[in-house]
Amino acid sequence: MPEMPPMLEELEPPAALVVEDVPPAPESARPPIPRPPRIYLRNEWEARPPTSRAVVLDRVPDKLIVHHTATPNRGETSLEAAFRLSRAIQRYHMRHNGWDDIGEQFTISRGGHVMEGRNHTMRAIRRWRHVVGAQTAEHNRHTLGIETEGTYMDDLPPQRAMDALTRLLTWLCWHYELEPSVAIIGHRDLNATSCPGDRLYQHLPALREEVARRLDRGYGAHYSRGYRLAVPHWGPLPGPAHWHDHGPALGPHEGIR
Repeated sequence: MPEMPPMLEELEPPAALVVEDVPPAPESARPPIPRPPRIYLRNEWEARPPTSRAVVLDRVPDKLIVHHTATPNRGETSLEAAFRLSRAIQRYHMRHNGWDDIGEQFTISRGGHVMEGRNHTMRAIRRWRHVVGAQTAEHNRHTLGIETEGTYMDDLPPQRAMDALTRLLTWLCWHYELEPSVAIIGHRDLNATSCPGDRLYQHLPALREEVARRLDRGYGAHYSRGYRLAVPHWGPLPGPAHWHDHGPALGPHEGIR
């Protein structure tokens, strides 16, 4: 597993459980496995080829980072508009930032469409591995980033986008065996940035609770132990300087682009 980030406090181990000899529930009473939202792969949104293949680690991420894209809260909500968004972000990351590919692992449009980001993301997830992105400086080797289209200082994303974000986080927590209360965090929890916006950041506790509620159907015993982040004291948080600027995404010692 990756090195734990600074300012971490290990959770207390759960109390021992007394399990009675109860017959298993019938198949019809067992909860369904969480399903992800429809995820559009790179070839579907016509991603450019990366300049180099993504780094894939033989372990899983321990934190799911919620971002916003720092773009206007308006525009089309169609699937084609979502595909244009992913192409625009990739173009900016590769041309302006000089990166090998789009930075985040997933992008969610205001219409609630979910796109695969950095190359090999979905293949790595299916194999219980982790693609290293460029989305949270000095923490990319143990975090997975999800960008939500818009700027959420004062408003929440549209309901369709929130539904897609909740479903994606639920599936990732189930698949990677993560505890929502410690795995789901905002970009500002690890870097000095206003991302994912004051309003969306304030909503994260409710989002964690909703994900946990959806998973509280027999999967609790499979969660990995987690680590709770201490609240950082960054001082005034810088806002985006331009579109697609959601704060520090690559650190000088990470050796990736």
